[in-house]
Amino acid sequence: MTHPAPIRFAQTDLDRLTSHPGRIAVLADGPEALSPAARKLDRAMKGALSRALGSEAFGKLKAGDALDLAFPAGLAAESLQLVRLAKRADVAAARKAGGAIGRGLASADLLVMAENHARAAEISFGLAMRAYEFTPHKTGAQPVRGAVEMMVANPEAVAAEAAPMAAVAEGVFFTRDLVNEPANVLTTDDFAARLAAMQELGLEVEILEEAELAKLGMGALLGVGLGSESPSKVVVMQWKGGAKDEAPFALIGKGVVFDTGGISIKPAGGMEEMTMDMGGAGVVAGVMRTLALRKAKANVVGLVGLVENMPDGKAQRPGDVVKSMKGDTIEVINTDAEGRLVLADVLWYAQERFKPAGMINLATLTGAIIIALGHENTGVFSNDDDLCNAFLKAAGAEGEGAWRMPMGEAYDAKLKSRIADMMNVGGRDGGAITAAQFLQRFVKEGMPWCHLDIAGTALLKSDTALAPKGATGWGVMALNRLIRDKFEQK
Repeated sequence: MTHPAPIRFAQTDLDRLTSHPGRIAVLADGPEALSPAARKLDRAMKGALSRALGSEAFGKLKAGDALDLAFPAGLAAESLQLVRLAKRADVAAARKAGGAIGRGLASADLLVMAENHARAAEISFGLAMRAYEFTPHKTGAQPVRGAVEMMVANPEAVAAEAAPMAAVAEGVFFTRDLVNEPANVLTTDDFAARLAAMQELGLEVEILEEAELAKLGMGALLGVGLGSESPSKVVVMQWKGGAKDEAPFALIGKGVVFDTGGISIKPAGGMEEMTMDMGGAGVVAGVMRTLALRKAKANVVGLVGLVENMPDGKAQRPGDVVKSMKGDTIEVINTDAEGRLVLADVLWYAQERFKPAGMINLATLTGAIIIALGHENTGVFSNDDDLCNAFLKAAGAEGEGAWRMPMGEAYDAKLKSRIADMMNVGGRDGGAITAAQFLQRFVKEGMPWCHLDIAGTALLKSDTALAPKGATGWGVMALNRLIRDKFEQK
């Protein structure tokens, strides 16, 4: 898997600045009140640094943006990066500044002069998050990245603050790798094997195969994979870091490793992106990895339903009726509305087996949520204000866009079936909401629950402050923070 760039924290040493041969990043908010490092560099550059900081180009930069000076006179460095960041910057700006530095990470050694900046750990986190590249399928020798060193006033304190953030970055990278991986590589077998390998981190991992799923009555989930050569599976990951008798919090993810739409086949244009239809399961896996790496003091269970939705002589058809683990029957109107069938059975299984304190499911579930919210926010649906508000607070604190969507009994009428207990779709209008209403039917009375529709946020076609284009890992940061703030023992 892809790992974040290792970052070394060291005591500030101004004598090394002029002789550093690689790249130097300096934090500043203008030519006034330069830091000791900036003053030393300015003297060596005969005032060129001050002129750059006072320039119109630097003045136009927003907080966290950067200006690069190539081969600065008076220095051995091949480039000097001026990053606009105030001394009292907030977390978002500090992470963005780190991202601006991480975007240019290359073979040259990097020296970041964070000095006594209060957000040095957040800067390091942003740097690590943005310096992600997915290269397993590129041939030829890949460039070796240079060492990254952050000079700070108190290295031990900053390193201690940054350690749990590094665990989050590992989890995000794991999620990004899974979502970016092509479907001929990330089969259901391969996905399950990667999750099983996390036992070495202290997770308990079980893989439920098709025979056991059939015995449990998971007809909704199994119906989705009938047309695929890849066997359907449910993988259960348990992290037991809390009190022995404490009910776990449950995370449930849709893991459709490729979605053709089945017999209700999708248009060819853009279908290659359906490798990301396991994004919900990818986020659950990344969160579980983070919790294990940082030794979270909470009990959390992550469950993912792994299937592939393919057209075949054995594939389920529109008009088929399947029976869920709960016992409800579902008329399959559209085989491309398969994710909710997977989640229905896994949600019910999670409640029957683990009696969780609450649960959140994640899925790249509907195109309708993209029409509603675009790519800036995940759609949040919930039956519990306390859990929903706690999640929205965590997402806001981590800078991950999320917006609560409505639910209500009036939408249920659209799911009424003539021949079964319900249909799996309710028409185009309110499509994201009727999908959530469908899932809610598999949530027991009194169970706090949120459904996160990440169809618009799991994979992007353009860069962001903390990620290159492609898989984002959206949700790992927010869910880790939710667990830390609401469920972890203090």
